[in-house]
This record gives sequence, structure tokens and C-alpha cells, in this order.
Amino acid sequence: MRDEKGLIERARKNDPEAFGEIYEEHFDKIYRYVLFRVSDIAEAEDLTQQVFLKVVRSISSFKWRGAPFSSWLFRIAHNQVVDFYRKTAKMRTTSLDQAPVVASSDPVSIAEHDADFQQVKGAIGGLTRLQQEVISLRFAGELSTAETAKIMGKSLGAVKALQHSALAALRKTFSGMENHGE
Repeated sequence: MRDEKGLIERARKNDPEAFGEIYEEHFDKIYRYVLFRVSDIAEAEDLTQQVFLKVVRSISSFKWRGAPFSSWLFRIAHNQVVDFYRKTAKMRTTSLDQAPVVASSDPVSIAEHDADFQQVKGAIGGLTRLQQEVISLRFAGELSTAETAKIMGKSLGAVKALQHSALAALRKTFSGMENHGE
């Protein structure tokens, strides 16, 4: 935490190396979170870059409030995603050609991975908006329950309940798929 505070203080003084370290440290998690939320690679890349541009522009307003710096970053990312959906006013889905690439040249493996990816995205799409947010922050963003609660402005208990109900719904969905031979 001490190193993080020093890094943030350097960034607040417009140290380009500090911004580079922040970017390197947090880019992958923010990108995965945004991609999980918007399901479009190009949009996720653009939105993630916008998150870091906002960080550069507003780092001077950052205040330590007992939460990790990453909580502030994920709050910015969350707001970018909300703004994105306000502008598009409709949900987008991932096409098979935009699904993450499998490190395999075997067409059967690639097809199976794409089908699995689509099933997971479809199942998550059946969750409530808040359940989707918890799942994306906890698993795509790799945040703790406490960090997720802080970002969402919810109590720890509420986040745990949302996560539990979301995972139960996903289990039920996948259990139903197995029972029906899907």
C-alpha cells in the first residue's frame, strides 16, 4: 500500500513513468471487466483507453478513502460502461468471430471453445443487471467482495447475496443444459 501511495503521489505530480506503471499494473483487469460488460472487443479497447485518459485528467481529484486505488479505477470503468449503454441504448452481443481466441489450431477445439463462450455469455445475460455487475467485478475484474461492494455502493452483505443468487442461477442454467443434452 505504501508503494501504491507513492506511485499515486508521483502520478498526481504528472510523472509519466508513474502513469505508465499504473497503466501496466491495472490495464488487463480493467480491460477484462469492460469486455465482460460490453462484449465487443473494439468497444472494450476504446472504453478501456477512455478510462485511463480519465485517470490522467482526474488523478489530482483522487482521495484515499480506505479502499485500494483499483476501486477508484473500477468506478471510472463502471461509469464508462454505463455511459456507453446510455449512448447505444441497446445491449450488444458478442459474435463468434469476436470470442476470445483459443491457443489451438484444432478446428474442433476452437468450435467447442466458441460454443462454451456463447453458452456462458447467454447464461450471464439471463441474470439481473446487478448480478451481472457483481459477477463481472468479482471474476472478470478479479476484485474482492469488499472492493466490489465499494464500487457498487452496496453493503458487503448485499454483494455476497447478489453473488450467491447469481451463481445459483448460473448453476441452475448449466444444470438444465446438461440434463437436456446441450
